[in-house]
Amino acid sequence: MAAEFVLSVNLVDISARTVCPVALRVAAGRVAAIEPVAGAPGPDPARPYALPGFVDAHVHVESSLLVPSEFARLALTHGTVATVSDPHEIGNVLGVSGVQYMLDNAAAGPFKFCFGAPSCVPATPFETAGAEITAADIEQLFQNPKIGYLAEMMNWPGVLHRDPGVLEKIELAHRYGRPVDGHAPGLQGEEAECYASAGISTDHECFTATEARDKLAAGMKVLIREGSAARNFDALIELLPQHYEQLMFCSDDKHPDTLLLGHINQLVQRAVALGYSVFDVLQMACLNPVAHYSLPVGQLRVGDPADFILVDNLTDFNVLKTYLDGELVAENGQCLLPATPVALVNNFRAQPIEAAALALPASAGQATATYPVMECFDGQLITARRDLQLPVANGQLQPDPSQDVLKLVVLNRYTPGAPPAVAFIKGFGLKRGALASSVGHDSHNITAVGHDDESLTRAINLVVQAQGGLAAVGAAGEERLLPLPVAGLMSDRPGPEVAAAYAALDAFAKTQLGSGLQAPFMTLSFMALLVIPSLKLSDKGLFDGEKFEFVR
Repeated sequence: MAAEFVLSVNLVDISARTVCPVALRVAAGRVAAIEPVAGAPGPDPARPYALPGFVDAHVHVESSLLVPSEFARLALTHGTVATVSDPHEIGNVLGVSGVQYMLDNAAAGPFKFCFGAPSCVPATPFETAGAEITAADIEQLFQNPKIGYLAEMMNWPGVLHRDPGVLEKIELAHRYGRPVDGHAPGLQGEEAECYASAGISTDHECFTATEARDKLAAGMKVLIREGSAARNFDALIELLPQHYEQLMFCSDDKHPDTLLLGHINQLVQRAVALGYSVFDVLQMACLNPVAHYSLPVGQLRVGDPADFILVDNLTDFNVLKTYLDGELVAENGQCLLPATPVALVNNFRAQPIEAAALALPASAGQATATYPVMECFDGQLITARRDLQLPVANGQLQPDPSQDVLKLVVLNRYTPGAPPAVAFIKGFGLKRGALASSVGHDSHNITAVGHDDESLTRAINLVVQAQGGLAAVGAAGEERLLPLPVAGLMSDRPGPEVAAAYAALDAFAKTQLGSGLQAPFMTLSFMALLVIPSLKLSDKGLFDGEKFEFVR
């Protein structure tokens, strides 16, 4: 039974748009009473400010490289009490059993995870995934009340063309009273209206305010995303004054080093610092996700679960304490919950490769050849196509570091002996060596980028030998590896330890190998994400994400 206690705080009532000193009484895990201080003219600067906890409205927990219980232990220190979590990463590796793994691990603690039923596993028919989640599987998942929504419908062409299989999954969600999350990068005008009219209620992929306005006009809620790779806060925050009732904050993908430093609290602080209404901002961060997804999260009302945070002021939002169901779970940057044992699950069958497998033949006698090159951009998931002249040596196309053009490789991790798919990429900035990762959205085949075939082979084989992980190799033989034994996506180690190991690997990629990207491993993980335009690489070949067809 949770203890009974009384706190002297400044209560931030977001709906009433007031801040006043109160005695906040908690009993049996709920808010038992809120007693205003008689005669108080306004907030008491000597008291902390109590407000509902923050909610990340869309995140893939797997991208933190942490299992849910460890993700929660870091997030709680930043005042996050709940997430709307799409488990399609592990779903693509292990199917329904992977979703169940996330539910089981999350149940070890009080953090309020709301998991979705993955709608697109595999994400497309143009790549090899480890599993399939059918409409029948989704209906089975909806029998569990902890599955709160249909996760992002990435097959936007299927929605626009009213594909029967896609519509069946959406209709299942409606039948079971679950909202449907969207994923429709770049759709505007009539296409946005058509997509929303299928019954899809949110989108987190907007990268311009114009696109977001079209989706808002179509009746969708827009999530302002600021993660480790995709950063759309600056482009979308201008929507806040007119549309705060239809907006939420999310991270989508958050690597452990950045999660260690902050979460939704950082977006709240940034928005308030820009001069936006603190009540509008907090409605987006605390209330809108709870209402949209019917989350069992308290909102600091009498009778609600006692889920709330204490912050030092309404400018910096430094989180002093976090409470869940009346239990103090984090204080002054330290989580008070114990770590729990982590079970290991996996699906990994790839075998080591030889450097010769990475050759890309060119026509005989050519000194150069034109080739479609993918260009990546820092802080974005979208890519561009550049048809560039590349050098030819010994009858093979070569990377061209003078143009910042490197080799990109995707190796099927589910089929032993499958040949790697090879292409070229611009924008990574590696001056030497290679990076490889078994985190490769969405099917999570091994994705690698490198300066030369030997370095690429070494990096890929490090990941293969570990049966999942992040690897970096230098030109002088240096090797770095962060093992990810849980589905090749997550570590079994404590969050701070994983964050430190990842930060060291990230620093090696930047300082020793030369990448200028903010998050090179996170960017690499999206270079096989076919549902984001325009050019991507799957284990089956180079793919045009706008035409939804192979280029090569």
